Amino acid sequence: MLNNWNIQFWEYDFQSAKWLWLLLLIPIIWLLLFRAEKRKIGELKFSGSSISQKTLKSNWIFNVRIALITCNTIIFGLFVLALAKPYHWNSPEAIEQKYKNGIDIILAMDVSVSMLAMDFEPNRLEASKRVAMEFIAGRKGDRIGLVAYAGEAYTACPATLDYSILRKQIEEIGPQNIEGGTAIGTGLGTAVTRLRNDSLPSKVIILLTDGSNNSGDIDPITAAELARAKNIRVYTIGVGSNGEAPTPVITPFGVRYENMPVEIDEITLMKIAEIANGKYFRATDEKNLKAIYREIEKLEKRRILDQHYKLEPPATPMAFLNLALVLLFLSWTSNRYFFKKDV
Repeated sequence: MLNNWNIQFWEYDFQSAKWLWLLLLIPIIWLLLFRAEKRKIGELKFSGSSISQKTLKSNWIFNVRIALITCNTIIFGLFVLALAKPYHWNSPEAIEQKYKNGIDIILAMDVSVSMLAMDFEPNRLEASKRVAMEFIAGRKGDRIGLVAYAGEAYTACPATLDYSILRKQIEEIGPQNIEGGTAIGTGLGTAVTRLRNDSLPSKVIILLTDGSNNSGDIDPITAAELARAKNIRVYTIGVGSNGEAPTPVITPFGVRYENMPVEIDEITLMKIAEIANGKYFRATDEKNLKAIYREIEKLEKRRILDQHYKLEPPATPMAFLNLALVLLFLSWTSNRYFFKKDV
């Protein structure tokens, strides 16, 4: 019911947006109505002097006329917005269709030693885990799995609706007990194999790394082409601040931290996303990383809705028409009451 009065037009998309050009006429229409009002000749004859005539002047009448002109101009604007066929992704019509099928998602997360760099709090890996679990908490009806990779890759959790198991696996992954290096192609290829042919129609891989491909048997571009062949979208995220970051370095005397340049192969990550119909993002801090996951969620939500509606949900102009009719009634009654004018 509340959606029938939601006139926050910036929240809407429009099927016939060309009608919105008529909104440019609003100031012209207001000016024409104002000039027409000023040119009106009164019908009451007055035989007194001009001085006594001025004593009968009333500012509130002028203000009412200005308000009615503005009201009529707003009515015109509301009818234009209705003509443009507005639709809202959160309308009741859209909500009925949302998430009927869900998505299959694989999180492919880099767990190499460099992910322990401390430009995030407490480090890149732990910050990435936190954000991933927040993302999972907001999903409903989506099967989500986890692939961890460094110099090699393994499936930490197959795609599942049991998010408690998935969260537990995310907590446990790390650079321990896995070959060193960064095998982006192997990580992506392993994620692709986890999305079987019987997966849901929407299949997504979110690949996160802080480096460049320096090991593994699969080239990242080859893995991206395999994802495209299986109709899997791949979103890539480069994690790391700009400049240098305290990074763990393994020495004969143990691990120590040194300021090392942040080197992310953004060109390859962009190419992967382009090939697999996804998008590349760069996260320079945890807040930025959260925003990226929200953006991915928004993109996927839009794709899901597009699948149901083909192009867009049905138009919902009632909010604009309802308010236009209310203002039209107020304008008519005001003219009848204040000016005894039959409109």
